[in-house]
Amino acid sequence: MKYVILIADGIADGPVPSLAGRTPLEVLHLPGFDTLAGGELGHVRTVPEGLPAGSDTAILSIFGYDPRACYTGRSPLEAAGSGVTLQPGEVSFRVNLVALEGDDFDRARILSHNGNNVEGEEVDALIAALHADQGFQQAAKALGITLHTSRSFRQIGVINSPSGATDFALTEPHNVLGQPIAPHLPRGTLAKELTEYMRASHKALRSHPANCLWPWGAGRAITLEPFEKKYGKRAVVISAVPLVWGIAALAGLPAPRIPGATGELNTDYEAKVRAALEALSGGADLAVLHIEAPDECAHAGDVEGKCEALRRIDRRVIAPLLAALPAIDPDFRFLLLSDHYTLLTTQTHDGTPVPYCLYDSRWPGAPRKFSEEAAGFMPVLEAGHELPALLFST
Repeated sequence: MKYVILIADGIADGPVPSLAGRTPLEVLHLPGFDTLAGGELGHVRTVPEGLPAGSDTAILSIFGYDPRACYTGRSPLEAAGSGVTLQPGEVSFRVNLVALEGDDFDRARILSHNGNNVEGEEVDALIAALHADQGFQQAAKALGITLHTSRSFRQIGVINSPSGATDFALTEPHNVLGQPIAPHLPRGTLAKELTEYMRASHKALRSHPANCLWPWGAGRAITLEPFEKKYGKRAVVISAVPLVWGIAALAGLPAPRIPGATGELNTDYEAKVRAALEALSGGADLAVLHIEAPDECAHAGDVEGKCEALRRIDRRVIAPLLAALPAIDPDFRFLLLSDHYTLLTTQTHDGTPVPYCLYDSRWPGAPRKFSEEAAGFMPVLEAGHELPALLFST
């Protein structure tokens, strides 16, 4: 028996005015989605009540780990995915390169949570400018932060906090797009130092399109029980984002870096599918594919982009998987779900239970619509971390 989990990030949505009050899943013709929905259809609470609605909490649940027991914050997961090992007493932050509008930091608005998709040599130049700026270096020293850089908008910052203080009040930049930043600046632990760090970065980078560092998602290191020990299954994780790589690393799972795979609409869907099929052919029991594109489009308020992401997942991920899996093993089970809602109307996440479907090649069922409305009539699986047990149940 082979198994597939497809996490289509943020595909769940609410009514969209430009779609006549319907969701992208409801209006689009998606035969692959509908084929999978011929199996078991329902909805699941991936984000426990009281925890932040994000891919960190949700994907921990999908991998079988109860966030209420292990979640300390987003950035330790991303740090693990970036090869940064936290030591006792250390706290990490996710640090975005963002785009602010306006030269006055205190009156600026946030235009882009990812610095208008800054990457590669452009990021290298921005990091070099920060290192060369005396004011920024002084602010970094006052905060006591070490910045572990990448060639994308995603960076990791680490501070030493032996006192154990972790009551940081930090805002996810993707949740306040288009808004003045002043009400969303750091509060709680090290609020002054963190704000001055942001201010100094903006001063150093103000002439660039990506012109400010934005720390968020603070947390301490966590440990997870190895996935194979927990479930007795060998798995591989296919993703393009450090958060998912980090969860995989902490769970003891390989997460190969796929050339051409990105977290954007233009990702190489075919390369991800090939990697999954090769892993299953090579002895893995489970392939987990994570596709980030719908979430990114929803954060940008891009209705057509999110719809196109769904079309591409249907045509370029689900269809080829369903065509190729029987040759590897005629008996397979395929779990499709959103990790969380990402609402086009607000451009933010929502922790409402998400639709899922579980397809079994032995009992495929007749195709039916996969959508929020269709799943909404089905029972709710309240404990999202029970999903792997459900997948492996027969």
